[in-house]
Amino acid sequence: MPVLLANVLLAVAWGAVTGSFEALNLLFGFVLAAMALWLIREQIGTRGSLGRTWRGLSLAGLFLWELVMSSVRVAIIVLSPRRDLRPAIIAYPLTVDRDFEITLLANLITLTPGTLSIDVSEDRETLFIHCIDVPDPDAAITDIKNGFERKIMETFR
Repeated sequence: MPVLLANVLLAVAWGAVTGSFEALNLLFGFVLAAMALWLIREQIGTRGSLGRTWRGLSLAGLFLWELVMSSVRVAIIVLSPRRDLRPAIIAYPLTVDRDFEITLLANLITLTPGTLSIDVSEDRETLFIHCIDVPDPDAAITDIKNGFERKIMETFR
Protein backbone atom coordinates (compact mmCIF):
# COMPACT_ATOMS: atom_id res chain seq x y z
CA MET A 1 0.00 0.00 0.00
CA PRO A 2 1.43 3.41 -0.89
CA VAL A 3 2.54 5.42 2.10
CA LEU A 4 0.33 8.41 1.31
CA LEU A 5 -2.77 6.22 1.15
CA ALA A 6 -1.84 4.54 4.45
CA ASN A 7 -1.28 7.97 5.98
CA VAL A 8 -4.70 9.21 4.84
CA LEU A 9 -6.43 6.05 6.07
CA LEU A 10 -4.75 6.36 9.47
CA ALA A 11 -5.81 10.02 9.65
CA VAL A 12 -9.42 9.02 8.90
CA ALA A 13 -9.15 6.27 11.53
CA TRP A 14 -7.91 8.93 13.97
CA GLY A 15 -10.98 11.00 13.16
CA ALA A 16 -13.22 7.98 13.78
CA VAL A 17 -11.54 7.13 17.09
CA THR A 18 -11.71 10.70 18.38
CA GLY A 19 -15.24 11.23 17.02
CA SER A 20 -14.33 14.46 15.24
CA PHE A 21 -13.83 14.92 11.52
CA GLU A 22 -12.99 18.59 11.71
CA ALA A 23 -10.16 19.73 9.45
CA LEU A 24 -7.79 20.56 12.31
CA ASN A 25 -8.32 17.19 13.99
CA LEU A 26 -7.81 15.33 10.70
CA LEU A 27 -4.65 17.34 10.06
CA PHE A 28 -3.39 16.41 13.51
CA GLY A 29 -4.21 12.76 12.76
CA PHE A 30 -2.36 13.02 9.44
CA VAL A 31 0.75 14.41 11.14
CA LEU A 32 0.51 11.80 13.89
CA ALA A 33 0.14 9.02 11.28
CA ALA A 34 3.12 10.37 9.31
CA MET A 35 5.27 10.23 12.44
CA ALA A 36 4.08 6.69 13.21
CA LEU A 37 4.79 5.54 9.65
CA TRP A 38 8.21 7.17 9.81
CA LEU A 39 9.01 5.27 13.00
CA ILE A 40 8.20 1.91 11.42
CA ARG A 41 9.53 2.73 7.92
CA GLU A 42 12.06 -0.13 7.90
CA GLN A 43 9.50 -2.74 8.93
CA ILE A 44 6.97 -1.76 6.25
CA GLY A 45 9.56 -1.17 3.51
CA THR A 46 9.06 2.56 2.92
CA ARG A 47 12.47 3.67 4.00
CA GLY A 48 13.11 5.97 1.04
CA SER A 49 9.66 7.48 0.57
CA LEU A 50 10.24 10.44 2.89
CA GLY A 51 13.51 11.30 1.14
CA ARG A 52 11.85 10.94 -2.25
CA THR A 53 9.10 13.32 -1.17
CA TRP A 54 11.70 15.84 -0.01
CA ARG A 55 13.58 15.53 -3.33
CA GLY A 56 10.30 16.04 -5.22
CA LEU A 57 9.65 19.20 -3.24
CA SER A 58 13.20 20.30 -3.99
CA LEU A 59 12.53 19.83 -7.73
CA ALA A 60 9.34 21.90 -7.42
CA GLY A 61 11.25 24.60 -5.55
CA LEU A 62 13.94 24.68 -8.25
CA PHE A 63 11.26 25.02 -10.91
CA LEU A 64 9.62 27.93 -9.07
CA TRP A 65 13.01 29.64 -8.67
CA GLU A 66 13.82 29.17 -12.37
CA LEU A 67 10.34 30.38 -13.30
CA VAL A 68 10.81 33.62 -11.39
CA MET A 69 14.37 34.22 -12.60
CA SER A 70 13.50 33.48 -16.23
CA SER A 71 10.46 35.75 -16.03
CA VAL A 72 12.67 38.57 -14.81
CA ARG A 73 15.20 37.96 -17.61
CA VAL A 74 12.46 37.92 -20.27
CA ALA A 75 10.91 41.09 -18.80
CA ILE A 76 14.31 42.82 -19.00
CA ILE A 77 14.68 41.70 -22.61
CA VAL A 78 11.22 42.97 -23.51
CA LEU A 79 11.62 46.31 -21.73
CA SER A 80 15.16 47.07 -22.90
CA PRO A 81 15.31 49.62 -25.72
CA ARG A 82 18.31 47.95 -27.33
CA ARG A 83 17.88 44.31 -28.21
CA ASP A 84 21.08 42.40 -28.83
CA LEU A 85 19.50 38.97 -28.71
CA ARG A 86 21.30 35.79 -29.62
CA PRO A 87 18.50 33.28 -30.11
CA ALA A 88 19.55 29.71 -30.74
CA ILE A 89 18.40 26.16 -30.99
CA ILE A 90 20.64 24.03 -28.83
CA ALA A 91 21.05 20.27 -28.99
CA TYR A 92 20.91 19.12 -25.39
CA PRO A 93 22.43 15.66 -24.74
CA LEU A 94 20.03 13.76 -22.47
CA THR A 95 21.17 11.78 -19.47
CA VAL A 96 17.64 10.80 -18.48
CA ASP A 97 16.37 7.88 -20.55
CA ARG A 98 12.88 7.03 -19.31
CA ASP A 99 9.92 8.45 -21.22
CA PHE A 100 8.46 10.02 -18.08
CA GLU A 101 11.74 11.73 -17.19
CA ILE A 102 12.28 13.05 -20.73
CA THR A 103 8.70 14.36 -20.84
CA LEU A 104 9.04 16.01 -17.44
CA LEU A 105 12.34 17.66 -18.41
CA ALA A 106 10.91 18.90 -21.73
CA ASN A 107 7.84 20.30 -19.98
CA LEU A 108 9.84 22.04 -17.25
CA ILE A 109 12.00 23.66 -19.92
CA THR A 110 8.97 24.71 -21.98
CA LEU A 111 7.19 26.17 -18.94
CA THR A 112 10.23 28.30 -18.16
CA PRO A 113 9.90 31.66 -19.97
CA GLY A 114 12.38 32.19 -22.79
CA THR A 115 12.86 28.51 -23.62
CA LEU A 116 10.88 26.00 -25.64
CA SER A 117 11.45 22.28 -26.09
CA ILE A 118 11.10 21.58 -29.78
CA ASP A 119 11.77 17.90 -30.32
CA VAL A 120 13.47 14.77 -29.03
CA SER A 121 15.69 12.81 -31.39
CA GLU A 122 14.47 9.38 -32.45
CA ASP A 123 17.22 7.67 -30.44
CA ARG A 124 16.04 9.66 -27.37
CA GLU A 125 19.54 10.96 -26.67
CA THR A 126 19.10 14.61 -27.71
CA LEU A 127 16.52 17.24 -26.81
CA PHE A 128 16.32 20.26 -29.10
CA ILE A 129 15.59 23.50 -27.23
CA HIS A 130 14.93 26.98 -28.59
CA CYS A 131 16.26 29.74 -26.33
CA ILE A 132 15.38 33.40 -26.77
CA ASP A 133 18.85 34.58 -25.77
CA VAL A 134 21.89 32.31 -25.45
CA PRO A 135 25.25 34.05 -25.16
CA ASP A 136 26.92 30.74 -24.29
CA PRO A 137 25.18 27.50 -25.39
CA ASP A 138 27.57 25.35 -23.33
CA ALA A 139 26.66 27.28 -20.18
CA ALA A 140 22.95 26.78 -20.93
CA ILE A 141 23.50 23.04 -21.32
CA THR A 142 25.46 22.91 -18.06
CA ASP A 143 22.71 24.85 -16.24
CA ILE A 144 20.03 22.41 -17.37
CA LYS A 145 22.21 19.36 -16.63
CA ASN A 146 23.08 20.57 -13.11
CA GLY A 147 19.57 21.89 -12.45
CA PHE A 148 16.45 20.24 -13.78
CA GLU A 149 17.99 17.02 -15.07
CA ARG A 150 19.98 16.31 -11.91
CA LYS A 151 16.91 16.97 -9.71
CA ILE A 152 14.73 14.73 -11.89
CA MET A 153 17.25 11.90 -11.60
CA GLU A 154 17.55 12.37 -7.83
CA THR A 155 13.77 12.34 -7.42
CA PHE A 156 12.79 9.42 -9.63
CA ARG A 157 15.71 7.00 -9.39
